[in-house]
Amino acid sequence: MASQPEDGTGVVQLDPWLSPFKDALRSRYSHAQKWIKTIDETEGGLDEFSKGWEKYGFTVHENGDITYREWAPNATQANLIGDFSIAITLHRALKAADEDRPLDGWNREATPMRRDNYGVWEATLPAKDGQPAIPHNTKVKISMITPSGERIERIPAWIMRVTQDLSVSTLYEGIFWNPPKSERYVFKNPQPSKPKSVRIYEAHVGISSPELRITTYKEFTKNMLPRIKHLGYNVIQLMAIMEHAYYASFGYQVNSFFAASSRFGTPDDLKELIDTAHGMGITVLLDVVHSHASKNVLDGLNEFDGSDHLYFHGGQKGRHELWDSRLFNYGHHEVLRFLLSNLRFWMDEYRFDGFRFDGVTSMLYTHHGIGTGFSGGYHEYFGSNVDEDGVVYLMLANEMLHKLYPHCITIAEDVSGMPALCVPLSIGGVGFDYRLAMAIPDMYIKWLKEKEDSEWDMGALCFTLTNRRHGEKTIAYAESHDQALVGDKSLLMWLCDSQLYTHMSTVTEYTHVIERGISLHKLIRLITHGLGGEGYLNFEGNEFGHPEWLDFPRAGNDNSFWYARRQFNLPEDDNLRYKWLNEFDSAMQWTEEKYGWLHAEQAYVSLKNEKDKVIVFERAGLLWIFNFHPTQSFADYRVGVEQGGTYRIVLDTDDHAFGGIGRNNKATRFFTTPFEWNGRKNFVQVYIPTRTAIVLALESTL
Repeated sequence: MASQPEDGTGVVQLDPWLSPFKDALRSRYSHAQKWIKTIDETEGGLDEFSKGWEKYGFTVHENGDITYREWAPNATQANLIGDFSIAITLHRALKAADEDRPLDGWNREATPMRRDNYGVWEATLPAKDGQPAIPHNTKVKISMITPSGERIERIPAWIMRVTQDLSVSTLYEGIFWNPPKSERYVFKNPQPSKPKSVRIYEAHVGISSPELRITTYKEFTKNMLPRIKHLGYNVIQLMAIMEHAYYASFGYQVNSFFAASSRFGTPDDLKELIDTAHGMGITVLLDVVHSHASKNVLDGLNEFDGSDHLYFHGGQKGRHELWDSRLFNYGHHEVLRFLLSNLRFWMDEYRFDGFRFDGVTSMLYTHHGIGTGFSGGYHEYFGSNVDEDGVVYLMLANEMLHKLYPHCITIAEDVSGMPALCVPLSIGGVGFDYRLAMAIPDMYIKWLKEKEDSEWDMGALCFTLTNRRHGEKTIAYAESHDQALVGDKSLLMWLCDSQLYTHMSTVTEYTHVIERGISLHKLIRLITHGLGGEGYLNFEGNEFGHPEWLDFPRAGNDNSFWYARRQFNLPEDDNLRYKWLNEFDSAMQWTEEKYGWLHAEQAYVSLKNEKDKVIVFERAGLLWIFNFHPTQSFADYRVGVEQGGTYRIVLDTDDHAFGGIGRNNKATRFFTTPFEWNGRKNFVQVYIPTRTAIVLALESTL
């Protein structure tokens, strides 16, 4: 590549179609550089700026003193209150209702705070006998007076622990979390190096058990981590960790951004989970939600200091119509401090290895993707519909993370397909490592709903799986949590429907419906894995074809946990056919571990035969052959291959161990003939039964 301009237009060399939009590229690059310069001059650089939690919220000094700081410029008075501030007698507490005093006994005038010129309030509580004045694990709040004279009370914005007692209230309460050093979790394992191939297991701690309750961090560590390791995934993407008041929001309505969800256990329990995963060589990503926030006032950021425009845009601009939530003002200095520090906090305090950014489309555009279809025309990615502040925040976040943490992985959930999303800031990109291939699962669902098997278009299948931007890495998936939610169906449910409840036992008839479902489930996942991207993702339970959708306890289902669980007992039951899909998924992951096709060059597709429903491609030195035909098997089927030699089967969807019929002998040796076929230098002849796939490797690589 030629020398690159230093104005944000270097990406044009990677994608010439961006040439007409150089002005827009320069604008956002210049915007990002101005922020970096401002932060360098006023805060000492991105490194210091993104350590906000060391200054804001609660800081416990070596001598036991506690300093508390909070940004609340609309407040005219502020006091730190809590269990520590009880200053009235039991007699007065009993008379509180008559005297208009709070029954919690807290003194609202205790610990007055001082305000600086930037609207930051501060108070220091001296240690008592060398011990912090606020006991560990006790309740705290900030009490403020607004310009109208109203007293409001809020959970501190930078709080690191909040808890909920549903027997008392649905509201969360802020907790001062400061365990003695002797009780704090000590990390034992180094963080894994950045994996060349990313095989992601998307998981939600609370649903990770067949039982009708919320699973804990400790149970996930004990039961799920060994399962994930067996399956061969090397990355876990944890959902719903940032505290959210409404369990059924799937973690996407965050209340307290620095607090790990207390539903699942303590902060130390989460640290143990991550550390244990690291000990197994597994990278752990956080599903981070910076695209919006819960609109809760009493236990969220909304109207924190009595105004509606502190962390968020004021008025309608600050409200998401579909999500019924608040939208951050990414152009504000203190909001940038809060969000960038939030990323650093999860990296430093809990040792996460990176992030999957949720709702990136909403952050990139002023319309937030609402009612907007993206045709792929480049004009859609630039102009007045783009929220440049949102784009620049993501540029700053990625720049900060990748400079400070070389092993960090960032993934963008963007449905729009914005170009340069996964290109470094230095040449005008937003800086993510990967984007999610969101069109792939949509295609599968559409076909399963609307097409007969004989109507599946091999060319369209290959196009969708390979339609990604050059130089930008993609995470492919056949189904994620989106396809598991109530109202939709998993792939296996679309394929088998009610027979999942009647014919998945090995003692029942192996019906055509079940055989088709199991066969296509394997084919879909394998071709997505091999052809669809530079990374692969699976939502927990889908690896074995979990039979039911996901629906959290809510009023509409009588607060039932029946669907808020993953039935991992199913693949463990030797009398059920789910075990076949589970073991195939494991074989697929471990075969990738050996041959590394996800970090190899994009596949070369040599055959898309519509009549035979056969697809052939090569990637990472492997020869992949798929027969999607619903009834036809092919003997001595000739396929092209570039590298001559002797090939053997390394993965066969028809293997008995995976619920197949076993029509190919694993010991078969396939010899190439030096005769050009389908544009390749050699050919080999194979037997490829109906609805099966085989992956061949040179015998020398086995």
